[in-house]
Order: sequence, then C-alpha cells, then structure tokens
Amino acid sequence: MTITQRWKDLVLPDDQTFAMLELLARIRERRLVYEDWGLGDRVGKGLGVSALFSGPPGTGKSMAAGLLAQTLEVEIYQVDLSKIVSKWIGETEKNLAALFDAAEAGHAILLLDEADALFGKRTSVQSSNDRHANQEVNYLLQRLESFAGICILTTNHDAAIDEAFRRRLSSHVRFPLPDADERERLWIALLAGAAPVSKELGLATLARTFVMSGGYIRNAVLRAAFLAADAKTEITAALLLQAAQLEYEGMGKIVTS
Repeated sequence: MTITQRWKDLVLPDDQTFAMLELLARIRERRLVYEDWGLGDRVGKGLGVSALFSGPPGTGKSMAAGLLAQTLEVEIYQVDLSKIVSKWIGETEKNLAALFDAAEAGHAILLLDEADALFGKRTSVQSSNDRHANQEVNYLLQRLESFAGICILTTNHDAAIDEAFRRRLSSHVRFPLPDADERERLWIALLAGAAPVSKELGLATLARTFVMSGGYIRNAVLRAAFLAADAKTEITAALLLQAAQLEYEGMGKIVTS
C-alpha cells in the first residue's frame, strides 16, 4: 500500500482527530508506559496495539492507516479479510498465521479490511460450519492478543462487529460522513494542486448539494480534471457540477431541488 497524502488531507471532526492523535501516542509511547512505568503488569496489556476503524466507504479509514505508517516510517501490509477466509478447515488460521508472522518479521503495520467477515456477531453453534467459524474467530482473537505489533482492522458495518471483539481493542475510531463544512474543505484540498482551475468554482454549493464522503469527492474531482484536460481547458464550476452529478448517480442517489 502506497500513501501519497498528508495529515492535512484527512478531514475529520475534532473528536476523531483527537482519537487519531491518541492512537499515535499509544503506539509511540507503549514501551515507556507499559514497561518503564509498569502499567503493562497492572492492566494486563502487552506491547501490541489493535484498533478498529469503522465508517461508511470513502471516509478515510485506509488513508488514516497509511498516514500512521508514514508517520511511524514503517511499511503497511493491507489485506482483505473476506478474501482469506477459507471454506477448508484450518486454512483460514494458516493464512492468518502467515500474515501476522510476515508483519512481525517486517515490523510492519497490519491493515485488515472487511473485519466483519470474521468478527461479525456470533450466533449459537448449530452446525459444524458454525463451530468452524467460531474457531477462526477465537484464533484471531488469540493471535491479536499475542501480537507485539500494530494491527488495524476496518469495517463499513460498525453494528455488525461482535462485542467480545470490541472489548479487546486498544482503540476504536469512527469515521463519519463529513458534514457540509467538511465536504467543502475536502473539495478545496483536492483542488489545491497544480491543475488549472476557474476563479469561481461554487464549492460551497457543491458541498451542500452533494452529500458524499471524501472518496467520492475525490472521484468527482478526477472526473472533472479528465474532462478539462480532454477539452484543453481549466477545471470549471460546470465541469465539477457535471462530475459530481455523475458520481452521485453512480452512488444510486439523485439531487433533490
């Protein structure tokens, strides 16, 4: 996973920004607090840090994980959990073991997307498949607790995550859909590069009209940029409006007057 953005590009409410700063402090100062200050023995915690990033698609979860890795100057291994879950007994555990071993050996952050693929709310065991699924979850919980590195899990479905898993996390950062002011900041940030733009872009109006996360706003800006480049013109308010409408339609939404 390659990250090219900076912290200023991550637009979050103040509470979530503070939560990210607290997570960074927890990672940086864990040896001091747990070992030198002795709090590890008192609270029964090892050096590992596990965090859940939850929120709708495009709200900056993967970007935030990448920025953490960039700040800490470590690699980040990104894996979709839904793609390593196997129907064969024992294979999921083997896949997970290989991931954790590789992250520990490379001193890398482990980013596990689609956490609800494994950590969805469990039901009573009614079949061998249920028992197999619970074994996979129990293995991952044990591996997380023994992992001395940094593991970040993401989900688009906060309510689907099992409560027993939540209690084992070091941190839970929620990434909400941006409000109108935050959406305007995202439009401004994404258009702040070297691309030629018109003087009046109507970004405040776009932000109020189109309720989109940062990922979709990024896509709309790219649409407008390619249209402008093809027309050999600057990015205009009309092109941005057209691009935003196309993106909105792709989301299955319509603009109400």
